Amino acid sequence: MTSTSDRRPTRVATLPPRERILDAAEELFLNEGVGRVGVQAIADRAGTTKMAIYRHFGTKDALIAEWLKIVVHDYSAAFDAAEQAHPGDYAEQIRAVGRFIVDGLPDFSHRGCPFTNSVAELPDPGHPARRLISEHKARQFGRLRAMCAGLGLPDPELGAAELTFAMEGAQIAVQNGGVENVGAHLTKIVEGVVGRGAAG
Repeated sequence: MTSTSDRRPTRVATLPPRERILDAAEELFLNEGVGRVGVQAIADRAGTTKMAIYRHFGTKDALIAEWLKIVVHDYSAAFDAAEQAHPGDYAEQIRAVGRFIVDGLPDFSHRGCPFTNSVAELPDPGHPARRLISEHKARQFGRLRAMCAGLGLPDPELGAAELTFAMEGAQIAVQNGGVENVGAHLTKIVEGVVGRGAAG
């Protein structure tokens, strides 16, 4: 996912039209929310027209889903990297996923979680972006459950649920600002789950 600091007009102007639209949509969706941002605002930020956006994506809903695919890819790539870096070492795989979340917490402190924010603004469960998020979360949970099973936890489902609740809760807590040292707490929770497996 492109960082906000990289999105300067000179850079945007060099991108192909479709990528320019996605880049502009990403910045606006992250900072203002998918519901508040109109197609015209995206067109203005991308230096293009509403007609061009509809030509490339069809609808605003399809554009939202296409942006979220980029976010999904980032998370999936983190799991892939953990598995590839630590083949067969499920404890280190889980730690690596935990570090990915901890490292991303500073972004969540001022922008929030793109999945949580989008779900809150898209009440229709049949919305393509809602379906995309639901499918992604199910796949991610399944990968955590497989790691917990490989780790030897007696209840991999519960272990995956603990990790999911801790990681997603940390992303919300750091945005809300009510808990200090969120990353350190999350790291200890992850270690607690890993330690139960190693002890067993």
